[in-house]
Amino acid sequence: MAERVHPSDSPPATAEHPTPKPAPASPEKPTPQPGTYVIQIPKDQIYRVPPPENARRYAHLSKRKPRRSTCRRCCCCLLTTILVLLLVAAIAAAIVYFVFKPESPNYSVESVAITGFNLTSSSPLSPEFDVTVRAHNPNDKIGIYYEKGSSVKVYYQDVNLCNGALPAFYQPTNNVTLFKTALKGSAIELTSAALRTLSDEQNKGTVPFNLKLRAPVKLKVGSVKTWKITVKVTCKITVDKLTAASKIVSKDCDYGVDLW
Repeated sequence: MAERVHPSDSPPATAEHPTPKPAPASPEKPTPQPGTYVIQIPKDQIYRVPPPENARRYAHLSKRKPRRSTCRRCCCCLLTTILVLLLVAAIAAAIVYFVFKPESPNYSVESVAITGFNLTSSSPLSPEFDVTVRAHNPNDKIGIYYEKGSSVKVYYQDVNLCNGALPAFYQPTNNVTLFKTALKGSAIELTSAALRTLSDEQNKGTVPFNLKLRAPVKLKVGSVKTWKITVKVTCKITVDKLTAASKIVSKDCDYGVDLW
C-alpha cells in the first residue's frame, strides 16, 4: 500500500526571506480602527440630513407645504365654480334672449300744459307742468311693472323748475299707455337775464325745456319677475308759449336702462 505523505511545517523565516511589513497608511485615506467597517454606497442613494442648526428651519418649511397645497386647491375650486356659474348664466341669458326676444320700450312726451309763469314780476315763480307721457311696450312675451319711487323733473337752463312722479301700474305686452303726471315747483328764482331770455323765446314761439324721467320697473318674463331695473328717459322739448294751451313745437327723447 502507498504511504500518505503529510506536508511538513513551514520553514522558519530566515534572513533571506524577511517577513513583509505592512505598507504605511496613506495620509489621505486613514486606516480604520480595528472593529470598524467601511461601506461604500453610490452617491445617488445617499439621503442628506440637515445639520442641527438648520433642523428647525427644515421642519418649519416642511410643515408649510401642505398649507400651500390646500390653499391652491381651494383657489382652484373657487375659480372653477365661478367660471361654471358664469357659463351657466351666459347660457341662460342666451336662451332667454332667443326665446323671448326682448325689445326696448319707447317713450315720448305727447303734450304739455304750463301755468304759473309771470315774466313781468320779479317775485319767485311757482310753475306747474301737466305732462302726458306715451309709453309703448313692443314685446310679445314681456310685461312691465312700473314701481313706486319714480321721478319726473323739468329743467330750464339747468334750473329745476318742478318735480313729480309717475303712477305705479302694470303695462301688458304689445301695449301703448298714455299717463298724465302733474309737476309742481315753488319759490323758483330766475336771474333777470334768464327772465329776459325766457320772454324773448316766448315771443319767438320756441321755449326749450329738458324733461328727465327715472322709473324703477320690473319685467315679467312668463310667470317670473326680474329684479328692479331703472328706466331713464331724457327729452328735449320746445313749446310755443308758457300757457295751458301750449303746443309742442319739437321733441327729441333719448332713453336707456340701468340693470343694477
